[in-house]
Amino acid sequence: MPVDVYPVGRLDHDSEGLLILTNDKKLNHALLNPVHEHQREYWVQVDGSITNQAIQQLQGGVVISIDGKKHATKKCSVSIFTEEPEVPERNPPVRFRKHIPTSWIKIQLTEGKNRQVRKMTAAVGFPTLRLIRHRIENCRLDGLNPGEMRLLGEKEIYSLLMLKCK
Repeated sequence: MPVDVYPVGRLDHDSEGLLILTNDKKLNHALLNPVHEHQREYWVQVDGSITNQAIQQLQGGVVISIDGKKHATKKCSVSIFTEEPEVPERNPPVRFRKHIPTSWIKIQLTEGKNRQVRKMTAAVGFPTLRLIRHRIENCRLDGLNPGEMRLLGEKEIYSLLMLKCK
């Protein structure tokens, strides 16, 4: 196992999904520097039946608070899942209220502010219940269960992330 391995980016305590671990400082810098605008895809379960108006607001960008300052999010791609995505059960499960529906949406961003997706869905009136980072560029969770990892070589990870090798 390599030494000095650290996560690229973060997932807060209530979030799940793809987390890249590396000891490659160039890879870390390339993914975290906002100038590169790497696409990240999140699968988000929200409280309530999300409306087309809320989807349009999210797509156009919304104003959220970052460190006490207003931040207008960039335009992004947002779509509603027509069927609930197949994802592993969450432990502990998200809250369940029998008479209040939930919706699943897919959000594709090119920026990654702290708790951005949660703040965005709350800003349009549909708080996030469950948040799964499914993809960064072409690096996907497909086929991995919670806690599982996949070892990738330098060429493969750089290719999946659409970066040039050293």
